[in-house]
Amino acid sequence: MKKSLILATLLLCTLPGRAQATQPPEDAIAHANEQKARALLDAMVQAMGGDRWLSLQNSYFEGRVSGFYQGKPTGAIQNYFQWRTPTGQERDEFGKKHDDIVIYAGNECWEVTYQGKKALPKEICEDYLRRRDHSIDVAIRVWLKEPNTIFVHEGQTLSERHLTDQVTMISPANESITIQMDAETHLPRSRSFQWRDPVYHDKNTEREEYDDYHTFDGIPTPFSITRFKNGDMTSQRFLYKAAYNVPLPPDAFNIDAAAAKIKK
Repeated sequence: MKKSLILATLLLCTLPGRAQATQPPEDAIAHANEQKARALLDAMVQAMGGDRWLSLQNSYFEGRVSGFYQGKPTGAIQNYFQWRTPTGQERDEFGKKHDDIVIYAGNECWEVTYQGKKALPKEICEDYLRRRDHSIDVAIRVWLKEPNTIFVHEGQTLSERHLTDQVTMISPANESITIQMDAETHLPRSRSFQWRDPVYHDKNTEREEYDDYHTFDGIPTPFSITRFKNGDMTSQRFLYKAAYNVPLPPDAFNIDAAAAKIKK
């Protein structure tokens, strides 16, 4: 009798109508997953400062950057001063005299020293533009607003001993950004993306990790930023100071104006 009841139950569960009644439709599961991913990203934005962060005009940072090759320190350590806008403009000054300046504006990448101005090497410029176009700024300010972006919540995982929620955004161009957010504070713990090498056609993975948050002007700011390429550390930045919406001269991102101010 018991065996007959089990067989009858299994048969009932395999009927088409019964399967649809007991299992959520795939579209409903995907929609619920997308809503969860969006909710986590919204929580991250609120944790980063909400409307205050979204309305930022510019950011200013002072810190130290160390270089690495194949995960090992190169010994190159520089102090830097950085001005940046959410629209993709950036000015980095290096050295005690601020006499080595790098400016990124639009898709142009320039450096100016006492020897004059010159375009940065193509591979350095492309590397910067990739990072910029896959940054958290762009993910939230551009990709999140694109109606055809796909959002996937990939569950919880560890990032440098922190429990995080992982969300991947996939653009209409099939580019992706993966963000890990602290499960407790909702602040970003890492951002990663992949790109295909144009020569060897293999995939490279770029990753940034964020730690040691301090709040300035209502904006939580990571004072430790570590970059990796294919698992190897490439650079590490430690901030000393951060400020937001600082007064900027109109020529802050003009390479010719920067070149004119550096003594030959």
